[in-house]
Formats: sequence, C-alpha cells, structure tokens
Amino acid sequence: MGFKCGIVGLPNVGKSTLFNALTETAAAQAANYPFCTIEPNVGEVAVPDPRLEALAKLAKSVEIVPTRLTFVDIAGLVRGASKGEGLGNQFLANIREVDAIAHVVRCFEDDDVTHVENRIDPMADIETIETELMLADLDSLERRVDALEKKAKGNDKEAKETLDLVNRALKLLRDGKPARSVERKPEEEKLFHALGLLTSMPVLYVCNVDEASAATGNAYSRRVEERAKAEGAGAVVISAKIEAEIAVLSHEERAEYLGAVGLTEPGLDRLIRAGYALLDLVTYFTAGPKESRAWTVTRGTRAPQAAGVIHTDFERGFIRAETISYQDYVALGGEAGARDAGKMRLEGKDYVVADGDVMHFRFAT
Repeated sequence: MGFKCGIVGLPNVGKSTLFNALTETAAAQAANYPFCTIEPNVGEVAVPDPRLEALAKLAKSVEIVPTRLTFVDIAGLVRGASKGEGLGNQFLANIREVDAIAHVVRCFEDDDVTHVENRIDPMADIETIETELMLADLDSLERRVDALEKKAKGNDKEAKETLDLVNRALKLLRDGKPARSVERKPEEEKLFHALGLLTSMPVLYVCNVDEASAATGNAYSRRVEERAKAEGAGAVVISAKIEAEIAVLSHEERAEYLGAVGLTEPGLDRLIRAGYALLDLVTYFTAGPKESRAWTVTRGTRAPQAAGVIHTDFERGFIRAETISYQDYVALGGEAGARDAGKMRLEGKDYVVADGDVMHFRFAT
C-alpha cells in the first residue's frame, strides 16, 4: 500500500544514508565511495498518520495497521550510466516499476565527503541524472520503432497509437526534454504509462542539507526548490545526517532532539507528505474491533475501486459503502454516534472517495 519511490542521485549525495534512516535499517551501506550499493535495496516504512490512533481508540481496535511506503535505493548513477558506465544499466531497470522518483541532491559542503565531479553544484548534478535518464529512455524507444512500424502497417490499431506516442516522446527527448512533457489525452495515459519511461515519472527533489540548514534550507536548496516549482515537481529539505541520528532514538528522545535543532517533525513525515501531494494520493480508513487500518488511493478513485484495494472480491461484488467523514467519526464518538446523528452516508458506485473517509463496504459474494 502507499506508493513506491525509487531513490536516485549521484554517488555520495547521501542516498544510502537517507535510505538507512528512513527504513531504520543498515541494509544499504552508507560508505563514502561510489557504487557501495551493489544490489537495489528495498525497504518499507509505515506512513505516520495521527488519525489512525484516534480511530482505533474510538473503535476499540486490537490492532493499528498503517499504510506503507516502499523505498527502492538505487546505486549512485554517474555520467555515462545510460551507456553502461559504472553500474548504470544494471540499476536503471530497477526504477522502471516505481510510482515516483526521489532525486537526492547534495546541498551541503563537506571536505570529508568526496563529490564524484569534484564540485558542489546541485543544478549540474540534477542535469547529469536527468540526462542519463533521458538517454536511457531514448535508447529504449528507438529500439521499439521498427517493430511498431511493421505492426502499424498491418493496421494494428494499438501499434499505431503507441507509435504516435513514441514519436512524440522521441521528439522531446532528442530536444533534451523529459518524456513527462509529452502532451497527451486522458485516454492515452494507459498506453503512455506502459512505455515505462524513466523521465515520465513524477520527480520529488530531496535536498540533502547540513544539520545547521535542516530547519531553514540554504542557498543550494533554494535553487533546487525554484527549479522544482518551474517543473511542477516536488521538493523537500532534509538533513540525512539528522535523520540517521534520530532513527535510533525513542519517540520521546526524537522529539527532544528535533526541538533542539529547530524542527517539529522528522524529515520522513515531510517526505511522505510531499510524495502524497506529488502523486495526488488520499487516505481512507476502515475501523472496527479487530483493527483500524489506513488505505491509500489516488484522488478521484471511486468507491468500488477503493474497495478493490482491500480485496478484488470487494470490487467485483460491490453493493454500497457506508461512509463517515473522519471529523464526524471523532466528533460523534465513533460509528454508532455518527449513525445516530445521521452522519453515516450510503454511497454507491459513483462515489469519489475523499481523504479521511471511514468506510465499511457491503458486497455480494
């Protein structure tokens, strides 16, 4: 559940340090040399949501089950990765299945941590990674053209539509623009997504700053934020060093430590919110004596499809969704109080799930 985020960046920008901190594991080596991550690391974290505890308390739930966020930590890319330099090709394939790319950008100075290009320049780093991803996409699409043209000549409708999308993407990529810039109709979205293009994915820039800049950012991170705004991308400022230090602390100690450095919450929370906003995700809940649980869907998802996230049978046999807003559920003391006050709604197949809905699905077996 939640979403899958591929972490990319040049070597020594703090990717694996951040990955270790976020997943609270030491699965990814955080050594100070390129390619220390020689297998993609996958880690899951619970998405923090204070609403879950409030629901569980009212529903007298035995268990609380948050939604999950998956991180895929990819080895540091270098110039030429798309042509096989470093460990590029081995890892580019590992990020084709993610929902978004978290591009970690070095926004700190430290003589003890080498930079693969021997300079601190976030904009140049971003260009290097973006170029390698575009070159990988260019190569991927050019390999498909001949086969698609043959099928299109045989009046294969899908091949014709795919070829049109491929040609539009190729034109942009050859002009040095990412595939996400391709203008497309809503009905073309599924075919476009099936192309698996790296530069079609939403990007969240993670500005890794020094500890002193964790609360306010710095000149480097502000330049990245300006770029993100211009691109329609997301951006979040995090100190991977601070995240690594608080990862091993108790919740009480974390709060004290964060307060001392001028922060009110861990970077993970900000990263998740930025990712949810970027992907336009919402959370709905189920609550009962057994468990209170969070579920993540894309904004605009209708009730049957939201039910299908729990189990495909729920979508196939969907009858209705008994729905209470989170605010009403809490204000009226739970399901019974909301029902008695007339705040439980019976929603049908066309209902669009809202963030914070507490839902119970009725379905036919």
